[in-house]
Amino acid sequence: MASISIIIPALNEAESIPLVLDSIPPRLGQVIVVDNGSADQTAAVAAKHGARVVSEPHRGYGQACQRGICAAGDCDILVFLDADFCDDPELIPLLVSPIESGHADFVLGSRCANSVSKQRLTPQQRWGNSLACMLMKFIWQGQYTDLGPFRAISRTALTSLNMQDQNFGWTVEMQIRALKKNLRIVELSTPYRLRRHGKSKISQTVSGVIGAGSKILFVIAREFIKRDHQAEKSYQDTK
Repeated sequence: MASISIIIPALNEAESIPLVLDSIPPRLGQVIVVDNGSADQTAAVAAKHGARVVSEPHRGYGQACQRGICAAGDCDILVFLDADFCDDPELIPLLVSPIESGHADFVLGSRCANSVSKQRLTPQQRWGNSLACMLMKFIWQGQYTDLGPFRAISRTALTSLNMQDQNFGWTVEMQIRALKKNLRIVELSTPYRLRRHGKSKISQTVSGVIGAGSKILFVIAREFIKRDHQAEKSYQDTK
C-alpha cells in the first residue's frame, strides 16, 4: 500500500484548520501543516487536532510547500491541500486512487470542471484560470481547466519536476513541468465551497490578485523561454 503525506500550507487559518483536519479520512497518511508565519493560533490549533506542525517563517506558498515536502520524508504520494476548507478533504482518496493504481503520476482537482463550483470562484479567479489554461494549451498542448491547489502527485514524479517557485507561481509551474515531462496527468472534478472563515490572501485583495496574476504570467513566460533555449541547444548539439 502506498504511503501518503498530506501537506497543508497555512497562514492565519486558526478558524478553518480544525474543519480541514477533522475532515481528512482517518489513517490515510501523515498530515503536515506548514505554518507560514501565522500571527494567530494556527500552529497550536493544528497540533491539537492531530497534525504534525512544521514552521516555515519565510513567507510564500511555494516556500511552504517545499518545507512540507522536506518534512514528508520518503513517502510514495504527496497531497497538497489548502487550509481554508474550500476544498473537500474527504475526496483525498479519490485523488490518490489513479496514482495508487498506476494509471497516473499527477492528479489535479479541478474547480472549473463543475459549473456550480466554478461560479463560486471570484471573477478574477475564473479569468486568471482561463487565461493560464489557454496559454498552457497553446504552448504545451495541455488540457487543464484549472490551477486548483488541491492535487496529488507521486514522489518520483515530483522529484523529476525540480520545483523552484517560492510563491504564487508554484501551482502553474508544477502543471507546466508535468506537461514538459510527459507525466500521466488526470484532472478530476472536485466541488468547491464558498470561503466561510476569514478572507483569502490572494483572490479577495487587490495586491493579492495583482501579485498572483503577474507571477503566474511570469512563470509561463519563463518556462516558454526555457523551452526555446533548450530546443536551440539541442539543435546546436546536433550540428
